[in-house]
Amino acid sequence: MAKKGNPGESRTRSSISVFVVLGLCCFFYILGAWQRSGFGKGDSIAIEVTKQTDCGILSNLNFETHNGDEAGTIGNQFEPCDAQYIDYTPCQDQDRAMTFPRENMNYRERHCPPEEEKLRCLIPAPKGYATPFPWPKSRDYVPFANAPYKNLTVEKAVQNWIQYEGNVFRFPGGGTQFPHGADAYIDELASVIPMENGMVRTALDTGCGVASWGAYLFKKNVIAMSFAPRDSHVAQVQFALERGVPAVIGVLGTIKLPYPSGAFDMAHCSRCLIPWGANDGMYMMEVDRVLRPGGYWVLSGPPISWSINYRAWQRPKEDLQEEQRKIEVIARLLCWEKKYEKGEIAIWRKRVNYDSCSEQDLHVPFCQATNVNDVWYKQMEACITPYPKTTEPDDVAGGEWKPFSERLNAIPFRISSGSIPGVSVETFQEDDRLWKKHVKAYKRTNKILDSGRYRNIMDMNAGLGSFAAALESPKLWVMNVMPTIAEKDTLGVIFERGLIGIYHDWCEAFSSYPRTYDLIHANGVFSLYKNSCSAEDILLEMDRILRPEGAVIFRDQIDVLMKVKKIVGGMRWNTKLVDHEDGPLVSEKILFAVKQYWVVGENNSTTSQ
Repeated sequence: MAKKGNPGESRTRSSISVFVVLGLCCFFYILGAWQRSGFGKGDSIAIEVTKQTDCGILSNLNFETHNGDEAGTIGNQFEPCDAQYIDYTPCQDQDRAMTFPRENMNYRERHCPPEEEKLRCLIPAPKGYATPFPWPKSRDYVPFANAPYKNLTVEKAVQNWIQYEGNVFRFPGGGTQFPHGADAYIDELASVIPMENGMVRTALDTGCGVASWGAYLFKKNVIAMSFAPRDSHVAQVQFALERGVPAVIGVLGTIKLPYPSGAFDMAHCSRCLIPWGANDGMYMMEVDRVLRPGGYWVLSGPPISWSINYRAWQRPKEDLQEEQRKIEVIARLLCWEKKYEKGEIAIWRKRVNYDSCSEQDLHVPFCQATNVNDVWYKQMEACITPYPKTTEPDDVAGGEWKPFSERLNAIPFRISSGSIPGVSVETFQEDDRLWKKHVKAYKRTNKILDSGRYRNIMDMNAGLGSFAAALESPKLWVMNVMPTIAEKDTLGVIFERGLIGIYHDWCEAFSSYPRTYDLIHANGVFSLYKNSCSAEDILLEMDRILRPEGAVIFRDQIDVLMKVKKIVGGMRWNTKLVDHEDGPLVSEKILFAVKQYWVVGENNSTTSQ
């Protein structure tokens, strides 16, 4: 019969094992640093031995020892929401919207539920939900089960928006203003707007429909931020995101758009039904605010060329004539130069600086706000945002344009000019270098990160946009979110780099449908919001917008990640905690998560391992 060992001796042997492993790790870390410095010999031997020495054992042992009270526990078990919430959009809920005034589309703006009305359950996927097709097939086909709404196939049947074929929706690339297809329409615009050489990279599509304009712009290496309200068309923005095209639920109403001033190279409206001449030109002034100096505005459809088209549009020519007259007057007030008008398309260009606008009325109403990027829930105004200052008559306000992809890694003007306190050229370059290193480390754990499996990616705390820059590929796009409570507002820098983004407060729901992102990156989000709102609420919102089998990468301090791990343990997510790429002694860790596949009506346990 085997004799039981002395417990004290076992503890002694365990302690000795820990020190042995620690000693080996330190020895081979020093050896590895020495051989990489170029002074040592025997590099291949050191590398091979390091591979065979699993220093992760020490990390796991220390981690379990210091956090053992939480590591094996699971938080609250979250139940599935009722089937009626499959496509729930908390801040654009249809029933709540109808309680707000219809004037100026106020009822279609963001109206989030109060604390006591928030859902604290998991939004289910519809029965038959399927992983979207890979890009570019997703541009043309969407599984019917993912957005089972046929309304648009009937309402837009003659306009070639969308067709229902068997178990998929097909998007032929047509549109109300694209009778010959989106490609031909975009080629006509590109004859005036410099898309081919990369000078125009970022675009804003107002009232986007199913975002076929944005979908086909990718062929020109132009990325569009598309928005449309959640209205009688039900799922137009949902279709856009299912196709793999950037889009949010939004409207030009009473509050400013959630984008910085001087952000977009181009803005576009194709029969978007926005009353551009109303409210003293307030909506055109808001477009002017978000356009870069030298940017382009495209308006196609009514009232352009009204004298030719009024019969086809079945509208009184006097009304259309007055509508176009107002638009022309406001464009002159903004000092936009008309570059093109043919058929139903007109294109204006914003001047490159204030000095080039000699015709502008001296009594023009300039905005008085000290921070032109303070836009979150701020009322839209009928005033003109001043240009950034210039010193020479030929200077481009806000900096000379650079083509993409040169501008992705070039020093943004906002940084080189010192416009963002605390962010220097050296800071930017170090941030860019660091995120290339981080992303390389991510790929060692998630080996399909840049394979095309993840098309729609979100960075919840985007900083200078370096995570997105490190991932840049035609296979994917990144929605760079700038938290409204971030210490530094660097969203303008992100746009200068040729990327897109949006302001948002993560204490509220994002302006998107459920299941619209394939991968979410959360760097320091929970440390940032620890005193602002519940981590549980933020995680439930992440679950809402994440696709089944979608992935999340959390990067934060170990104590914060342990709380996150505990909460998502009851959300049908699988997780894996790994050390910082610089080793186990760094307090910042990375938590990888994958959302399990489940659909409405299933009685799966919400527990994950």
